[in-house]
Amino acid sequence: MSATKPLAERLRPSNFDDYAGQEHLVGKNATLRNAVESGNIPSMILWGPPGVGKTTLVNIISKISDRIVYTLSAVNSGVKDVREVIEKASKQNLFSKSNPILFIDEIHRFSKSQQDSLLGAVEDGTITLIGATTENPSFEVISPLLSRCQVYVLKHLEEKHLDFLIDKAIKEDVELKKIDIKIKERDALYRFSGGDARKLFNLLELIASSASGKKVTITNKLVVDRLQANIAIYDKSGEQHYDIISAFIKSVRGSDADAAVYWLARMLEGGEDVKFIARRLIILAAEDVGLANPNALLIANACFDAVSKIGMPEARIILSEATIYLATSPKSNSAYMAIDKAIALVKETGDLPVPLHLRNAPTKLMKNLDYGKNYKYPHSFKGNFVAQQYLPDKIDKTQIYESGNNVKEYSVKKFLDGLIG
Repeated sequence: MSATKPLAERLRPSNFDDYAGQEHLVGKNATLRNAVESGNIPSMILWGPPGVGKTTLVNIISKISDRIVYTLSAVNSGVKDVREVIEKASKQNLFSKSNPILFIDEIHRFSKSQQDSLLGAVEDGTITLIGATTENPSFEVISPLLSRCQVYVLKHLEEKHLDFLIDKAIKEDVELKKIDIKIKERDALYRFSGGDARKLFNLLELIASSASGKKVTITNKLVVDRLQANIAIYDKSGEQHYDIISAFIKSVRGSDADAAVYWLARMLEGGEDVKFIARRLIILAAEDVGLANPNALLIANACFDAVSKIGMPEARIILSEATIYLATSPKSNSAYMAIDKAIALVKETGDLPVPLHLRNAPTKLMKNLDYGKNYKYPHSFKGNFVAQQYLPDKIDKTQIYESGNNVKEYSVKKFLDGLIG
């Protein structure tokens, strides 16, 4: 198949109606769409996984607003490049009613000094900043810049969106129309694209380019076979980021230190941000190791602090140590399950009143209303414990925390059972 542009570029939409997904942002009367169509475009951060339309959204915004767009990639741009764009924008503002847009892809890779260099121009309206990131901007974008931007969260595409893109590609693309493409099965297309439009288009293009003759019937087996033979084409932009971090997390959770360190190495060799990995270890320590080994959270947090100070290449050793420690630790998700159960209970039952004996009574009026009356101070009793009601009346006796099946929590459970008697 000979086409100068890849399929994803050939089918890039130019208006909101042709845009797949993100209805909460660009559907009829949605917040972002209203802002763009009214011309009141704020500086913003577009946060979401790869292939969900962040760059496409910027292109649509620029077309609708008829503004000049300057584009920088955080991977290969510095403070000097930012200042040059701001200078151009300042000159442009003399001849235009609308300020230019500065689009920075992967803004999470900008250093603090690079982000600082944007502040003045964003604040005085010299530019409208649009940053795209796959990472939580709360961690990666400095607070002064974040406070001047709206944050819009983009979601993975759903099956209905992928179906729309598949059908559009087959019916409208000038190259794919040359082939008689029939779709018998779609599950593999869904699974391997993972809600990523770019991956989906790469898959379709790969299948079409390897079709014998002018006809092809897409089945799950055909998709798998083509991928196995052409994995480099499928993942030519390093889009396995989420697959590999998923394999890493599941290997640690599964207590396989060998696999965990292997996936860690894959991330490091791929240039993954060491702080991104360290943050995942902190989450793993709390969610999957939990109370079976409370020291795991301390180790993971120390790992994050250390790699933030040290950087690569030595950070690899610290990450390896923390990874192996978590992988070989006993596992418990009891804390994770308990808080989710409690949140569900709160949503179900609403704002239940605090029992009177647990309420604070700083004033005489409150004491007269029996606030704090009959509260039993545990330290005044044998073993620093006394049985009394702590939950609201409506859910009294509800069990929220269930101890995990491990030595540490078993000993705690035995201790608590001994207190209750």
